[in-house]
Amino acid sequence: MRALVAAPGVEGGVALREVDAPRPEPSQALVEVRAVSLNRGECTALRTAEEGWRPGWDLAGVVRRAAGNGAGPRDGARVVGWVPGGAWAELAAVRVDHLAEVPPGVDLETASTLPVAGLTALGLLGLGGDLRGARVAVTGAAGGVGRFAIQLAHAAGAHVTAIVGRPERAAGLRELGADEIVIGGIEPDGEPFDLILESAGGASLAAALARVSATGLVATFGNSSGEPVTFEPRVFYRKGAPTMRGFFVTWELLEGRIGTRELESLCRMVAEGRLVVQIDRRASWREAGPVIRMLMDRRITGKAVLTID
Repeated sequence: MRALVAAPGVEGGVALREVDAPRPEPSQALVEVRAVSLNRGECTALRTAEEGWRPGWDLAGVVRRAAGNGAGPRDGARVVGWVPGGAWAELAAVRVDHLAEVPPGVDLETASTLPVAGLTALGLLGLGGDLRGARVAVTGAAGGVGRFAIQLAHAAGAHVTAIVGRPERAAGLRELGADEIVIGGIEPDGEPFDLILESAGGASLAAALARVSATGLVATFGNSSGEPVTFEPRVFYRKGAPTMRGFFVTWELLEGRIGTRELESLCRMVAEGRLVVQIDRRASWREAGPVIRMLMDRRITGKAVLTID
């Protein structure tokens, strides 16, 4: 079968090659992949990956062979799922507890955006508890996680501040539910936030620790700046009892704390019009290199999807 594999020196760091087909375990379904969505984490990893490494987490497609243990979707079902690597391929073996059926009316390209970005947004906001009336800030708000988090936080009754690096990346965020938009980054001074979803790292994380409320939470889930964090601990601990938590969706999935039920919930929200998926770039997987470069250069807002043809 064909798959996109790491190819140092090639645009985007990937090339289409022949690889061995997967051999599913009894708890895995064999899925014919139709669409995959790109995430900064896997694209960043391509920059240092060895030749032949298999990237890809998010996928949507059709079950070619149901799991041998009798669990999960049946043959022919349209599904969305997550794998710890190798999704950018014609076939993937997917654990049934990481699969959900895609409801009628939701296309597979749209569904493919939900596993990493959607589950991350859902999990992060879950750390904040009851968000009715809470002040929530989202850094990196123009990305896939950010756009889902804005909608979910708004629906939960929060006052949402979206933080983006450049004015053009703020387009459409108010329509998704952002009450305020901040350009350039979170500042250390100002009205406190009850929950801050922080993915930029470096000075942004330091500012978040200074800006969180006395009983609030900073939830960190990325470091897109690549910078270390320096902060004054007294500014943080003298507030009262704020906390900081890390969230890594891969760990949550592998440990079984999230999976099919949460994916089904996201799919239902999309089908019912309660969650909008914004795909900024759709392309064939033959064009993966240029799309990856656009994503890493921050020229894509929302999600980028490749179709397997």
